[in-house]
Amino acid sequence: MSTSPAATTSPSTTTSPSTAGPTSASVADSGAPVVRPLTTRDAESLIKAAVRAAEGIEVRGSVSVLDAGGHLLGFRRDDAAVLISGETSTRKAFTALQLDTPTADLVELVRPDGLFHTLPTALDRPLLFLAGGLPLHRDGRLIGAIGFGGGAPDQDHRIVLSAIAEAGLE
Repeated sequence: MSTSPAATTSPSTTTSPSTAGPTSASVADSGAPVVRPLTTRDAESLIKAAVRAAEGIEVRGSVSVLDAGGHLLGFRRDDAAVLISGETSTRKAFTALQLDTPTADLVELVRPDGLFHTLPTALDRPLLFLAGGLPLHRDGRLIGAIGFGGGAPDQDHRIVLSAIAEAGLE
């Protein structure tokens, strides 16, 4: 004996789109948690925190914040920073986002004898394997990345670590 869907589901157990809330039916049905994306407010907080951290160690540079799609969400270049720091901060953030790994952890892997020695030229958009880029997570999910350029690689790395900690992100 077969039953129709109408016979097995009562109106009181179905959820209409108007009462389902901000999640789509497919996300809600999958059981995957909904994670709030990186916002412009988050980006502004990260930028302010990075600027404070950079000023604290007297580094002049640029900070870039990307959303999960790799789009620029926020950017700031210090007036006294070298111009290329804008490009390096963005590329570091993009690299960290694409590989979901701090750029500092990738430097050894792309050396001529490294496991990923061809990776720097593998994509249309150039990656940059210098410390100073970190992926951003919320509730364990990748939501974007931050990059800083302008100081020595270890300084740039410390600046983004400090910015993430101050902004309360992972």
